[in-house]
Amino acid sequence: MGRPSRLGDEDRSDYASALDEVIASPEIRRLLERSGVPGDRLRVRGLAAVARTAAAADAEYRRYAALRLQAQGGRRDTRTAPLSGPGDQERPGAGVLAVLGVLTPVLAGVAAATFLLLGYGLRLADTLPALADTLVGVGWFSLVVAALAALVSVVALYRTAARQSAADAAAVPDPSAAASPALARAREAWLVALRDRGIRPFLLQELAEAAAPAPGAVEGSGSRFSSPAFAGPDYSGPGFEGSQRPAPRQP
Repeated sequence: MGRPSRLGDEDRSDYASALDEVIASPEIRRLLERSGVPGDRLRVRGLAAVARTAAAADAEYRRYAALRLQAQGGRRDTRTAPLSGPGDQERPGAGVLAVLGVLTPVLAGVAAATFLLLGYGLRLADTLPALADTLVGVGWFSLVVAALAALVSVVALYRTAARQSAADAAAVPDPSAAASPALARAREAWLVALRDRGIRPFLLQELAEAAAPAPGAVEGSGSRFSSPAFAGPDYSGPGFEGSQRPAPRQP
């Protein structure tokens, strides 16, 4: 047999539901009351042992995962991929282009406002007319550049959003295929095997270990075989009068 399959992130909720069903069963509830173990602590132990308990239903899970992948057209669900993990969410150059698309209109607009204010200020002061005309011209040119950059950025954002929507629509599996009877039966068979062969034996073992007495608990104080009436320091066995010796006879 190969290495057991790792439980996918999309199946964690099913595992938690199966764990709650087993904990809510009459057998486990009766053992919980008898052992005094809190139910939430037992649930935490069951969630932590997902790799151990899920391995007991590995064959059923492999069959269910294969049918689900086939229903999705051979594409794995990339919508739940971790943000920091490997994948195609990081494209080379995409960050630089996004920064340039945002900064170029802003910087061009600031430059246009600065040049226009200086140019028209010099014109009002009637000083340095040549410099004033140059600043006004550069300001209007910067304003045109800012407008064109903003238009290009809006178009690029719209195209990116359209491509992302198309990719998300293509990644969604066909509902009729996902709800096929074979897939539903495979999922139910996996959950049954998971509850019966994985989760339930693990919980029973945990409760049995919690109910087992600690080593030396019988010999120590508080044992059910000890009694305060017979363990006091003043007690003497039947037929004995304690440690006091009788007085000697007078001659």
